[in-house]
Amino acid sequence: MRLVTWVTPSGATRPGAVVESGRDHPAGGGQDLLCDLGDVAGGVVQILADRQARQRAEQAVAAADPATLPTLDEVALAAPVTPGTILCLGYNYAGHVAAGADPNEVPPAPNVFVKTPNTLSGPRDEVLLPVVSAHTDYEGEIALVIGRRARHVSLAEAGEHIGGYTLMNDVSSRDWQDRSSQWTLGKCFDGFAPLGPWITTADAVPNPHDLLVEVVRDGVVTVSQSTATTVFSMEYLVHYLSQVLTLEPGDVISTGTPQKLPSAQTDHRPLAPGDAVTIRVGGLGELTTRFIGTDGTDKQEEGKP
Repeated sequence: MRLVTWVTPSGATRPGAVVESGRDHPAGGGQDLLCDLGDVAGGVVQILADRQARQRAEQAVAAADPATLPTLDEVALAAPVTPGTILCLGYNYAGHVAAGADPNEVPPAPNVFVKTPNTLSGPRDEVLLPVVSAHTDYEGEIALVIGRRARHVSLAEAGEHIGGYTLMNDVSSRDWQDRSSQWTLGKCFDGFAPLGPWITTADAVPNPHDLLVEVVRDGVVTVSQSTATTVFSMEYLVHYLSQVLTLEPGDVISTGTPQKLPSAQTDHRPLAPGDAVTIRVGGLGELTTRFIGTDGTDKQEEGKP
């Protein structure tokens, strides 16, 4: 199942499932439709964490008439979950290392940092480029979502605690990130964690370590690498992190970004107003984020980088 959190005209949020339209739908075949699940579950986290809520959701999807459902484009979407904790990984793909480091170097342990709650953005939200940052960058990542409480779980059991997978743009201010040995401020500007558009439940992802992660900036592919090249597996991350803190349903672990392609590194420039970045992963969907200036338009403020 693909699970979303959608926003009603009154501003309330409700869980939903994404289903595909048939040829008899007014919008035509192959369109993403919304099946409202608000009457069978309190939210997406409940569907991930509660077996009975999951069964009710599956039954509601099976009973829905696709011809009567709205398209996903017709409704507003929030981030699919509101995590209590957002944990992120640095240098978790082969070849992605710190500047000046040996590209063959393998980190001995996961390089973990946090994003604070203010960073969370919905899948269609625009992200404001901070006026105080001269170099804002993007990182396209797969994020796993915890479905069962995890505390001191073994590696063998860790996969059972993954509820599903989504996409996240780990937006980063490089100049603020480089101001100290800690990355926190560079990672935690408002809106710097667009998440979504949906969560694909774990049972619908046969092998999360055989997915192609691609990132497209303004029509140009800048990242293309398989999750087969991750240094630390999804399961290992859940196991490792659960030794330190209790992972609760709805918590998010963003599993790192591959290195940009050589051509993209050569041509790299900071994000500018009007830029759009799309993260796409087969089986998990696409997340497109548009960046705007401080006046809410595509124009950069005079005198600002």
